Amino acid sequence: MVQIGKYNDLHLTRFCDMGAMFDGGEAGEILMPKRYLKDWMEVGSLVHVLVYPDSEDKLVCTREKAYAQVGDFVFLQVELVNEVGAYLDWGVARKLFVPIREQRARMQEEGVYLVHICYNENTHRIYGTAKYDQYIDKSKPPYQMGDEVQILIAAKTDLGFKAIINNQYVGMLYANELFDTLELGHTCTAYIKRVRDDFKIDLSLSKIGYAHVADFSEELHQRLIERGGFIAVTDKTEAETIYELFGVSKKTFKKALGDLYRKQLIRIDQEGIQLLTDNTASN
Repeated sequence: MVQIGKYNDLHLTRFCDMGAMFDGGEAGEILMPKRYLKDWMEVGSLVHVLVYPDSEDKLVCTREKAYAQVGDFVFLQVELVNEVGAYLDWGVARKLFVPIREQRARMQEEGVYLVHICYNENTHRIYGTAKYDQYIDKSKPPYQMGDEVQILIAAKTDLGFKAIINNQYVGMLYANELFDTLELGHTCTAYIKRVRDDFKIDLSLSKIGYAHVADFSEELHQRLIERGGFIAVTDKTEAETIYELFGVSKKTFKKALGDLYRKQLIRIDQEGIQLLTDNTASN
């Protein structure tokens, strides 16, 4: 079954004056306008296409790269505003319409807004809404501490940044645990730090617990090898300097130092960290 507003793999069935027709199953034939055709396409070709309604609400398909699909949260820029709503660029020829009733405040041309992309099965139209809270899952998240997730930075608060997790839940990155400056709309990998009793989620940009320490311990050891066996940093170095050099917190850095020290791989002097060879370890 064809998913409208999403990418589908469809077979090309025939060519016509307007372009090519693809097999949409129960949805019938779906036109790909001539401007999107490629020389390699032939009858029987399986093509990865975005299916969406055109200005006459007829289904068409395209190989254009949309910035997001139906069901996604995404930041988009407004191209046009009129008395009925705003039209946002989502990467395809037909702009994404956000009716006035779906705007938190009146959108402005060239403004960038977080929206959820929706499909109305009754009107057969794709639209966007800035009132996206209703599409956030409020049920108990299925996550455990340390789980890897994908996040979208959604909003800045006094505590830090709200992020949308796996296009479904909302979590928090706390400002006092961040060293890099985050920007709205940024997407990245994060880790579940805690799921609270009220189902709120705390996030971290670093791996949680020993897994993170073990990974960084190995990285620090490799850095020492690459730098000739010495780095002028110790457990007394300022946290900001450590983050600039290694991208980790001072707490993680100190744990990794301890791990390498216990394994007799390093010596910690006042000047810095010295990598131990077999000879120096025995002296």
